[in-house]
Amino acid sequence: MTSHSTPDCTAPRVRPATADDQPRLIELVNSAFAVESFLEGTRTDSERMAAMMQKGSILVAEDGSGGLLASVYFEARGQRGYMGMLAVDPAWQGKGLASLMVKAAEDHLRKLGCEAVDISVLSLRPELLPIYRRFGFVETGTEEFRYGRTFRKEVACHCIVMSKPL
Repeated sequence: MTSHSTPDCTAPRVRPATADDQPRLIELVNSAFAVESFLEGTRTDSERMAAMMQKGSILVAEDGSGGLLASVYFEARGQRGYMGMLAVDPAWQGKGLASLMVKAAEDHLRKLGCEAVDISVLSLRPELLPIYRRFGFVETGTEEFRYGRTFRKEVACHCIVMSKPL
């Protein structure tokens, strides 16, 4: 991993990701999502990352030496925003970076005219629901799992939609 396993003294800097960040961003996201062992393959690759960067925006948090610590994807969908692929370097989890990234994405969505934000959480990741509730999200429905990855074995899975006003 290109980021550091021990925090440095400077506060992380949040900035928009660029195409030059893609290789390190892919590494960060795949590391953070490695716990999703029920899915085949990696969370993202260069083709999927490039498509996401075309459709929406990605913010990254980096330490004082430029190591990527966290990222989040967001896009405006009319008056509603969508946020996803929140990733924190496993060595930095539990240090407030997820909250920092959610707030930064929400700020950007507000500037784009969004009045609310939605996220989708896989039903196979119930440990994420209390985390997002702490960020102010509430469950608002479910939707079919329709992302481009397949399951390692036959399992029932759907997406839990969570939303919050901005």
